[in-house]
Amino acid sequence: MATAQHRAAYRALVREVNRASIYPRATRPNTVAAYVRAIFEERRDGDDNERFFHDMRNAATFMRSQRMHKTLLERYNPLLGLSTEERVKKTAHRVGLDMPISPKDEE
Repeated sequence: MATAQHRAAYRALVREVNRASIYPRATRPNTVAAYVRAIFEERRDGDDNERFFHDMRNAATFMRSQRMHKTLLERYNPLLGLSTEERVKKTAHRVGLDMPISPKDEE
């Protein structure tokens, strides 16, 4: 019999899996969530249950922390995903300078 804590661990893990998905909700495949459910069903009445649910809560916490870390990196380091040329241009613009227009090679 699943306790409220076990259901909460399962729901937290499925919620984080869904939030980590790159697909929109309508087209999101539910294979990962189904796999998580199968793991929980398999381990529901096994021995060492508390350790398993502790590990699942840790997995949910890890996924939540990863998502938050990514959000904070994007917020406080806006130059993170840019190429070198774009980074130099934005850095110069930040201090009030504009990059000179480079002449294009004409054939």
